Amino acid sequence: MSHMSDEASEGTIEQCVDELDAFIEGLERFAAPVLAYALRTHLGGLLRAMVETQMCTREHARQFVLELEQEALGVE
Repeated sequence: MSHMSDEASEGTIEQCVDELDAFIEGLERFAAPVLAYALRTHLGGLLRAMVETQMCTREHARQFVLELEQEALGVE
């Protein structure tokens, strides 16, 4: 959600992604669909909290989800 905040630098995002990757590797005992659903649940809660605390607008969250769908499905 690059529209929302300039607080995060590319380095910070890269570090976060690296840490998430390392953490997810530790969850390899779960089947991919289980992990995907759990991540979806967590992401939904995080986006809801960001909207409720006014870290982003509903429209920003909606746009983020649409872009995620496009990336995940390879849709242009």
